Amino acid sequence: MAALATAGVAAVPIGATAATQAGEPGPATSRSALIAGQQSAAASTAKTLGLASGEQLQVKDVIRDANGATHVRYNRTYDGLRVVGGDLVVHEAPSGTVTSVDKAGSGKVAVASTTPSVSATSAKSTGQSLAKASKEKSTSELVVYAAGASPRLAYDVVTTGIKADQTPTRLHTIVDAETGATLTSYDDIRNASGTGKTLYSGNVTITTSGSGSSYTMTDTAHGNGTTTDLKGATSGNGTLFTDADNVWGNNATSDRASAAADAHYGAAATWDFYKNVMGRNGIFNNGTGVRSRVHYGNAYVNAFWDGSQMTYGDGSGNARPLVEIDVAAHEMSHGVTENTAGLAYTGDAGGLNEATSDIFGTSVEFYENNASDVGDYLIGEKININGNNTPLRYQDKPSRDGTSPDCWSTNTKNLDPHYSSGVGNHWFYLASEGSGAKTINGVSYNSPTCNSSTVTGIGRDAASKIWYRALSTYMVSSETYPQARNSTIKAAIDLYGASSSQCAGVAAAWSALSVAAGSATCSTTTPTGTPTSTPTGTPTTTPPTGTNLLLNPGFESGAVNWTGTSGPVTNNTGRPARTGSWKLWIGGNGSAGTETVGQSVAVPSTGNPTLTFWLRSDTAETGSTVYDSMKAQVVSGSTTTTLATYTNVGTNATYTQKSFDLSSFKGKTVTIRFTGTEDSYLQTSWVIDDTSLTS
Repeated sequence: MAALATAGVAAVPIGATAATQAGEPGPATSRSALIAGQQSAAASTAKTLGLASGEQLQVKDVIRDANGATHVRYNRTYDGLRVVGGDLVVHEAPSGTVTSVDKAGSGKVAVASTTPSVSATSAKSTGQSLAKASKEKSTSELVVYAAGASPRLAYDVVTTGIKADQTPTRLHTIVDAETGATLTSYDDIRNASGTGKTLYSGNVTITTSGSGSSYTMTDTAHGNGTTTDLKGATSGNGTLFTDADNVWGNNATSDRASAAADAHYGAAATWDFYKNVMGRNGIFNNGTGVRSRVHYGNAYVNAFWDGSQMTYGDGSGNARPLVEIDVAAHEMSHGVTENTAGLAYTGDAGGLNEATSDIFGTSVEFYENNASDVGDYLIGEKININGNNTPLRYQDKPSRDGTSPDCWSTNTKNLDPHYSSGVGNHWFYLASEGSGAKTINGVSYNSPTCNSSTVTGIGRDAASKIWYRALSTYMVSSETYPQARNSTIKAAIDLYGASSSQCAGVAAAWSALSVAAGSATCSTTTPTGTPTSTPTGTPTTTPPTGTNLLLNPGFESGAVNWTGTSGPVTNNTGRPARTGSWKLWIGGNGSAGTETVGQSVAVPSTGNPTLTFWLRSDTAETGSTVYDSMKAQVVSGSTTTTLATYTNVGTNATYTQKSFDLSSFKGKTVTIRFTGTEDSYLQTSWVIDDTSLTS
């Protein structure tokens, strides 16, 4: 991923990605089209769901799977009032039929009256009294609060200011509009506490903007995100970092750009993780980058996400900026959570919010594989949060910090989110690595279980993909840990199948944390009853006829389950998908290079295993000379078999299905691979969608 910086040379990303392929029109619009289409049908959907006449649905996001199934995330209004905790996710079959709905809170939003008994001024006073900060502004909005046991007419009082420790606050106080009681409160500012440390990322390549003797810390490869210097201020955008030779910092705090380089690098690493592993195009999933502000306040021992940007303090004595990789990823992930499930910063949901940031902070650290900050399951291990060289949090055994719980209980929701996150963090470690003692990257762990079980890990890659799928597709704002169990099991079924080891591992990890089984369950192949005969010989496992053995076959989950060159799995609209919005786009760069994407799969030992996929192609090359080519291949051990070769000669811009008999690979685990090579002149594009391997 990272390489040494070169003095005087602008750093650029290695290789082309889907966002830079020749002739493309820019950011994808398919997501916005899906949202617009669902919004136009919102009234009909509300009627289908049996919502009250005063309820209206507002589409927040849409996810469409390879098979055409759609997951639509809605917010609600009631008689024109915004509903807090009224979000829901509607799951539709490819036919458009609603199959299930996940709702926040009780799911009910209707209130007896929308006329308040308590004045807005009185509600503001209540909110201000809880803020405990120098108050810059206080606003109130009449809403319906539906996150509790029953919906209530309420005021959402938002008080902004600066706390005594310099942390900004945007405190929401939900005040009952009938009684004046405080129903709940939470802060929009999401932070990870820390005491800081010297810079630790080493010499890395960062993407900047400019040329000659004038450069700015603007990341043109990651949505034009910027890094700025607040110079000790606690407000404003800060001053964009500039430099004459494109060499930033000196590995020490004596140069203010050193901390900036770490923050800039961490933001890019996090972007790449979400893009290449999860198929998400930035925090907002629209290709837009965000600002990172460094040198906030005076000796500020913290970092935070405020809804639009990341901010980092310089730590104790302004000597240890909080810009470690997993801290940067933690803060950016708060933004992803805000723009997906919107997990409330209170109760179990608050712990899940913080756990999500820790989970992806860890995932990014492993993904980046920085030699100076190797991947581990310790949060903020280099910022010396406690002053005695110990991490902020431990995912293998959260209670090691002295406060976080290892196991879930009905009391978990009463803890500060930074501590109630322990349950989610422990789940991630158990699901990834399993229970017991082990050493990973030189760090020793010993993870217990709450039910004395032994848990076998499913791997960090699978665990993180399952968590992201659950976050983006099933979780709602008031999610509890028992609901999170259901959401992650449903996500595991989507990605790996109901009878997969991944699904079983997800469930086992939750059970090991005392989170009991809910409505979502993995399937089992254990027979019931008394067998009528005793089988002989060696049993074989044969999937049902017609079962597609390829995972994420239509690429709708991004690059999930597919490995190889970064970028070809894309939802860019420069070339159309056959179904959904994602596809595999090989080539299209108009420059010399090779792209390869593949997936490992076990070919059944019986039946007639057949590989099919849909292909369209176009080219700017003319004539009958072959310049560019793409091959469909099967790799078995050290042998590569080319099933077909497609070139710039005879392209077809209409999707056609290709089919190949894989009987010669029966009983073998192989890699289905697509690899394309272009010369340095004009582009040729091959777009593959809706792959399938059936018996």
